[in-house]
Amino acid sequence: MPRGDGRLNHDLLPGEKGPQDACGVFGVWAPGEEVAKLTYFGLYALQHRGQESAGIAVSNGSQILVFKDMGLVSQVFDETSLGSLQGHIAVGHARYSTTGASVWENAQPTFRATAHGSIALGHNGNLVNTAELAELVADLPKQDGRSTRVAATNDTDLVTALLAGQVDADGKPLTIEEAAPAVLQKVRGAFSLVFMNEHTLYAARDPQGIRPLVLGRLERGWVVASESAALDICGASFVREIEPGEFVAIDENGLRTSRFAEAKPKGCVFEYVYLARPDTDIAGRNVYLSRVEMGRRLAKESPVDADLVIATPESGTPAAIGYAEASGIPFGSGLVKNAYVGRTFIQPSQTIRQLGIRLKLNPLKDVIKGKRLVVVDDSIVRGNTQRALVRMLREAGAAEVHIRISSPPVKWPCFFGIDFATRAELIANGMSIEEIGASLGADSLAYISIDGMIEATTIAKPNLCRACFDGEYPMELPDPELLGKQLLETELAAGPAATAAADAIRRP
Repeated sequence: MPRGDGRLNHDLLPGEKGPQDACGVFGVWAPGEEVAKLTYFGLYALQHRGQESAGIAVSNGSQILVFKDMGLVSQVFDETSLGSLQGHIAVGHARYSTTGASVWENAQPTFRATAHGSIALGHNGNLVNTAELAELVADLPKQDGRSTRVAATNDTDLVTALLAGQVDADGKPLTIEEAAPAVLQKVRGAFSLVFMNEHTLYAARDPQGIRPLVLGRLERGWVVASESAALDICGASFVREIEPGEFVAIDENGLRTSRFAEAKPKGCVFEYVYLARPDTDIAGRNVYLSRVEMGRRLAKESPVDADLVIATPESGTPAAIGYAEASGIPFGSGLVKNAYVGRTFIQPSQTIRQLGIRLKLNPLKDVIKGKRLVVVDDSIVRGNTQRALVRMLREAGAAEVHIRISSPPVKWPCFFGIDFATRAELIANGMSIEEIGASLGADSLAYISIDGMIEATTIAKPNLCRACFDGEYPMELPDPELLGKQLLETELAAGPAATAAADAIRRP
């Protein structure tokens, strides 16, 4: 039976691709608790971060069982599958593919046998030295005369293989805890990792802390999750964030923490703009309050005479509320969104396709007619959605349509876990704001300034990654041919002339 891909992003046009989220990770150590169900509900709270596949690994102290499949968390798991996952440690993952195709082999958690047992690992983020890591995997000591191979084509499985295959100077296999500091020092890019062996739950965050990762406390255990909202849903109390460059281990002896790298904070500012849930706190700042404040600052920076402020549901709502507060223009609901927003696997007919955006939104004509509207959204990527929205509002009788965006123009690609359109597809690349506004058919268009956006987060500018807006990346990037979502698939297709990196990922 065919399945929809179930993506929950705010795309409003059939086939239109907006900014795709990073992944969501969740881990729990809690003897006596139903850890699989806790992980299921934790992933449910993180579903917005990845909708292509979902998986849970559980250890009962002697073995690890992994269950994963393509689709949403609610599509992958049911009472029967969760009931089969018995144990006291669990790691869960909801995936959007940032490196490697969206196929079952690339679903997470990844799993690998080690000399001391096994490892299951989930990763949120994206690495920039994937080719280098693949070569390190190819150079791992042979086991039973065979080189280490990975069956997936993503950066996560490479890290898993490296953690599992380390040896000391005498050739003695290292435990995961012994191997982790050295391996993590070699990994570059964005990574919030949650992993485990049969007895211990581990967590680690890259030195820049690009993606969020938090620690929570249960009455009888500990929880690690991508966002604090996932702690709330499973009844865990927030303890603190996992620090950039920190490695955490949790077992029957309690919580141990060490540092594998110096912290150089560069948290992703787009988490505040769009990625994270509004009920999440990051670096001590509530995301919803940040978005409302972005709207207030946007109103002060780019005022306009209008009768009504409306949002593009749901992503633009907090900023629209802030814009209305600061401008004194009433906030209203001018658009109604279909609550069942997952994409359908049934292709729309030509007639319905021509209606486009109405599959997801419908205007309240009596509210809109004759009004000068301020329409607030979080970002513009290609501009096709906003163009269709302006057309629909004018057809509904809007007198004027002024678009206000609560983030600056997106001009640069992200290599750290957000899959934007290519730079050539970004409407802000090569067009002025006035030209973009004319292209959208709006009466006016304005974006918040970079400084206004950053000030709304209350986080110091040097501690935020703003690369998609200003091109200033938080670390040196490799040559362009060594970056890209299908890097390892490309290497694998090279055939007999493949590099050592390709040899490491060639399926047994």
